[in-house]
Amino acid sequence: MDDPAPSPSPPPNEEQIAADSAARERVTVLALVAMLFYQGFAVAIVSVAAPWIGTSFHLDGAGIARLFAWISLSALGALALSRMIDRYGRRRMILWCMAAIPVCSIGTAVSTKLIWFAVFQIGLYAVVGAAGSGCVVMLSEELPIARRARGQSFGGLAASVGAGLCVFLMPIFDAYGWSWRWMFVISAAGIAMLPAMARLLPESGRWEVSDASGITSRTRFYDVFQPLYRKRSITMIICALAAAISTTGANAFSYYHAVSVVGMSSAGTSAMTIVAGGLGLLGFPFGAWTAERFGRVPTVVAFGIAITAGHLWYFWGPPTHFAWPLMWLSAGFFWFNLCDNGGTVASNVAATELFPTPLRGTMIGWFALVSAIGAVISNAAVALLANKMGGLSIVVGTLSIVGIPAAILFGIMIDETRGMSLEMAGKEEEFTSEN
Repeated sequence: MDDPAPSPSPPPNEEQIAADSAARERVTVLALVAMLFYQGFAVAIVSVAAPWIGTSFHLDGAGIARLFAWISLSALGALALSRMIDRYGRRRMILWCMAAIPVCSIGTAVSTKLIWFAVFQIGLYAVVGAAGSGCVVMLSEELPIARRARGQSFGGLAASVGAGLCVFLMPIFDAYGWSWRWMFVISAAGIAMLPAMARLLPESGRWEVSDASGITSRTRFYDVFQPLYRKRSITMIICALAAAISTTGANAFSYYHAVSVVGMSSAGTSAMTIVAGGLGLLGFPFGAWTAERFGRVPTVVAFGIAITAGHLWYFWGPPTHFAWPLMWLSAGFFWFNLCDNGGTVASNVAATELFPTPLRGTMIGWFALVSAIGAVISNAAVALLANKMGGLSIVVGTLSIVGIPAAILFGIMIDETRGMSLEMAGKEEEFTSEN
């Protein structure tokens, strides 16, 4: 008598499929958030340690601005690497860039000549920029519509907390007489997290579908300017350029302004940065809520205009002989960080929703490039005008005003994508048919 045929396995039910999808989502978000935390720490070091780095290399405020301008050249590498994220896959390029961060950190730590310090920092910012682009793209691709803005807020929050850790450690190092170079040694220790990230991070399902169709190999980095996306890409590039000119100096010289201009102690400045900056982290969930409640475009416009008030308050103050300079600076620091974080969430969501899968990482790379150009312009302006206009802080405040017309232009020209699928918002079907 023949053995009975084995009964077929029952197909997975909807509950099991939903559970598997939720588990994949949690693991992916966890890996991306952890990597963004690490990246935030690594890139914050040079800004937080700027006063001590300046002392080591005999640089004044203008010299530090010139150094930052050279470091901004990293965006050329970030653009090339971001294009490779679209061409060769999110997971592969993110992990390769993550592996390069410790190498650049160690190189920076042992550099005794300014030129080598700049070279390794250019490399560090290039790979962090590309890895960050991949993480931002994957957060949008892996999350459902209703949680897309919230996911971007988690990513931004993680990067900011990583930078906050740097701010917390720097005065401790200073108090014990330890060199700023040890901060980069700590950054290099991040290599230990790479094996776990390789296990946790899957490849983007949307990218795999796009790659299987062959469309990723047929696209080029300049396809973001084809007629279907030209208005979006050019407008967003102009806005990104202006926003970089507006915010670069404020982000780079906030610590320097408090310590070297206002005369606060490093411990007091770090305490202000941690407390006021910590409260400013509320901008991430607030920005996610406003982006879902009112839309991506109104959120970018409102925060983009409001941030200028915080910059002017911080860098053009406190008034001479003001009794509580710490309170003055804390209020301004809180406000412009709140606005910066909220606007970042909405702009990241919009940037990833407005372009198709084969160009999503590439477009983020273009933003990195023009943002670097804006940073070069900003730092060059600070270096050239600081002495002529009465100080670095006056120039930084003046440059921040450029962000107002950029926010207005964004509101006029950019399409709203709230509630749309990535395929609909990015015109994926039209793009595929034309290419």
